[in-house]
Amino acid sequence: MKPLLALVLLAFAAAPADAQDTAPETDTSLIVPAEEVTPDELLWIKRPLVVFADTPADPRYAEQMGYITDRIDALAVRDVVVITDTDPPARSEWRQKLRPRGFNLVLVGKDGEIYLRKPAPWQVREIVRSIDKLPARQREMREGTAGGS
Repeated sequence: MKPLLALVLLAFAAAPADAQDTAPETDTSLIVPAEEVTPDELLWIKRPLVVFADTPADPRYAEQMGYITDRIDALAVRDVVVITDTDPPARSEWRQKLRPRGFNLVLVGKDGEIYLRKPAPWQVREIVRSIDKLPARQREMREGTAGGS
């Protein structure tokens, strides 16, 4: 009986240790390259947060993407999809519509309107505050829908 009890206790002790070995995965399905989606596809469905840079090596781009991946869950709750565009010569629909210069962070509402444009990286906390002030988001919160979709 003692060996069986020891085995059961060992199994319970090992389970939390095993869980700590696996790091939580970041949901990168919410981060999409600009060439894979158009503004019209997201209209009334998602809130695009578009991150522009002239190259993926831009330190501001790397900093912004770090902020986003660290708190992607807070953006997911608000129906945000992150669109990345680091290839100016490709002239994506996003680039043609929003006309960024160098690094630029642009929040587009579900209605297609531009609500935020920043020339420097922003913490997700600040982005979320801006989203929560939008009339459509206020309505979603009153109605109790997580993101409204």
